[in-house]
Amino acid sequence: MTSTLSSQLERNPLLAEWTDPQGIPPFETIAPEDYRPAFDTALERQKAEIAALIEQPASPTFANTIEGLERSGAALKRVGGVFFNLAGSHTNDAMQAVEREMAPVLAKHRNAIFMNDALFRRVDELYAARQDLGLNAEQSRVLDRYHTIFVRAGARLDSSGKKRLAAITERLASLGTQFSQNVLADEKSYRLVLDGEPDLTGLPPFLRESAARAAADAGMPGKYVITLSRSSIEPFLQFSQRRDLREQAFKAWTARGDSGGATDNKAIIAEMIALRAERARLLGYGTFADFKLADTMAKTPDAVLALLNEVWAPARARAMVERDDLQRYAERKGEAITIEPWDWRYYAEHVRLERHDLDESVIKTYFQLDRIIDAAFETAGRLFGLRFEELKDFPRYHPDIRAWRVMDAGGAVVGTFIGDYFARSSKRSGAWMSAFRSQEKLAGDIRPIIVNVMNFAKGGEGEPALLSFDDARTLFHEFGHALHGLLSNVTYPLLAGTSVSTDFVELPSQLFEHWLSQPDILRRYATHYRTGEPIPEPLLQRLMAARNFNQGFATVEYLSSALVDIALHQRKDPTSLDVAAFEKDALASIGMPREIVMRHRTPHFTHVFSGDGYSSGYYSYLWSEVLDADAFTAFEETGDAFDPATASKLKQFIYSAGNLRDPAEAYTAFRGKLPTPDALLAKRGLLAPVTE
Repeated sequence: MTSTLSSQLERNPLLAEWTDPQGIPPFETIAPEDYRPAFDTALERQKAEIAALIEQPASPTFANTIEGLERSGAALKRVGGVFFNLAGSHTNDAMQAVEREMAPVLAKHRNAIFMNDALFRRVDELYAARQDLGLNAEQSRVLDRYHTIFVRAGARLDSSGKKRLAAITERLASLGTQFSQNVLADEKSYRLVLDGEPDLTGLPPFLRESAARAAADAGMPGKYVITLSRSSIEPFLQFSQRRDLREQAFKAWTARGDSGGATDNKAIIAEMIALRAERARLLGYGTFADFKLADTMAKTPDAVLALLNEVWAPARARAMVERDDLQRYAERKGEAITIEPWDWRYYAEHVRLERHDLDESVIKTYFQLDRIIDAAFETAGRLFGLRFEELKDFPRYHPDIRAWRVMDAGGAVVGTFIGDYFARSSKRSGAWMSAFRSQEKLAGDIRPIIVNVMNFAKGGEGEPALLSFDDARTLFHEFGHALHGLLSNVTYPLLAGTSVSTDFVELPSQLFEHWLSQPDILRRYATHYRTGEPIPEPLLQRLMAARNFNQGFATVEYLSSALVDIALHQRKDPTSLDVAAFEKDALASIGMPREIVMRHRTPHFTHVFSGDGYSSGYYSYLWSEVLDADAFTAFEETGDAFDPATASKLKQFIYSAGNLRDPAEAYTAFRGKLPTPDALLAKRGLLAPVTE
């Protein structure tokens, strides 16, 4: 290495020592051109670490092989943790170029590790002798997980099989990156411009204010803009009296990735489905769904479909009753229409107002973002003894982000929590949790740095951001994930935090949502943004009574996406996939109501096609909901939603345990048994008669 290059690398803020007391990366000093050199250096470091591990003359031991693997790649985790978080939450053209460059490079690097014959021989030798190694339970779990990872990565294939599998995974990495960038491009490019009162008819003040701000940001002061951010498009569909504009916006929303132009994702999907199927066959599985689910709680596609189909029938029946209610409402108002997908949210809002006397524009005045953040912190404090101290002086990648030092009841630091709450054009849509640094003890007492990313609309000038009840539930959901990362208490990084199967990872998040609906939480934190008065008791009671309103629609919208996901990945037909026709036929086969569209249509289904995370796995939310509905029942059975003994077990076996145990064992350790879907059906109101 030349002295000039060495000096440049030393000055690279991604590789230099980070001086923030919490270990937060020095975001303000990182430039897009720093990423590629930092990645290259980090990759070379891990290659050298792996080579030294393989070339050591000593026979394999847990310490010199498995712990060696766990210690390797620290620089790569550090650089990747910064880059991939910002690639989702605050990207730009330069970063997207790096993302496209690095996707196949990183896949190739991973293949070189997990397909390495010499390295696998060491791991395999340890695995064969695992009963005689004197390992503790956590070490045994780490060894088992590494052996599984190697085998599923192709370590047992012959050289030609490895070569082909490596090419497949590298190509899939590139395709997944392009897929997500195409969706973001479509989201960024669309604006529905509203000009004057006729275009604004029906829109409440909070939506007008956010639309005016979006227009100003787009250089159109005096006008109003609706974007494809869910916090913009959904309330527009809910309130706009302009049916023509609702149709226009809805069709743009559902057509992301399906434009027929440069950002169309259908060819990418067809290639990904074919490559995934080939990958599964190489590894000895009949379909990609068989391969993917073998390492989950569900285990098989049949188990997944049994659950999805059990819920589908009552959900569809309820949705049809809801549709008829909407149609009758429109007819009573003298509106000669047939309910279409762009009408559902609008008429559902009116039926809800009529039936439950609930006006979303009124409800939002009681749900201030800052108060709901405080409510989530209060809940975490009452359940797990956590305290949150806001940081004022810390590195920021955007002026809007906030951070808190998280401490336990004794004042010891647990970790750092970052909140990135507002929509912007540099951020992909949706809401998620991630980590800039995960907890571990192997390399010292490493405290996690966890981030929640949302896409809420900002408040007007001098006004707080106001949330819908669904927005507030999303905040609690993602904070449940954050707690899973923050409370992690394991030695080995492979097992830390949310590193569990996809159909178990949603348990901590979905379970945490239950506490938002606790009356004492709402009475304290749902306060009017101007008067400070608590939500009126009659309104609170009506809000709770209407929790299952429109649940048929919501369940059908979700289940249809999960069923199409599984159908795509059970496909064995070697001919080229016509994505649009397949989606249409799959929906027809389940009797998809014409008036409802999948929550995530295939061309913008980022859960499934931006990477492998939720491929064949979108069912996971429902699988975990079976668990969370039953888990909250454990608290209800005590008569105290914050019962200390139950909360202690929940923390021990779920929130702090990472992947120490098989998911079924972990849940049984908490609850004493595995659940049935009954609690889920009751929670969603799908056990009740379908007439109202």
